[in-house]
Amino acid sequence: MNLTHDDVESPTTAPAKAGTPATEVTDGTAAGVRGTPHVVGRVEEVPPGEGRAFVAGGVQVAVFRLRDGSLHATQAACPHSGGPLADGQTDLDVLVCPLHLYTFRWTDGTSPGGAAPVRQYPVHEESGRLVVTV
Repeated sequence: MNLTHDDVESPTTAPAKAGTPATEVTDGTAAGVRGTPHVVGRVEEVPPGEGRAFVAGGVQVAVFRLRDGSLHATQAACPHSGGPLADGQTDLDVLVCPLHLYTFRWTDGTSPGGAAPVRQYPVHEESGRLVVTV
């Protein structure tokens, strides 16, 4: 089944100002209503063991499909320095930011190294589609 234009949200966030971390563009609270599911793409767009960036309800998110098939979604930018978390390395336990190697636990978003935690969002597959709740 192919997605139509109406099935997947278009990015609606304004571009970040120079020198501004992406977390300041949208952090999930500015979107207003929380707890709304959004189709962001297809599961096969995220290869096993990797992440991809999407926009869900005006919120920038990073969606990961781990090698065991599980799905996880976090804020798109590292809270430390705005690094693109979707480009980070991951295993079944942690996500590693590609800029400064900060790690974040999948269980609760906290960092063993003491960095600020990442916001996590519920994500699931529905008929081959990725659905993120923000």
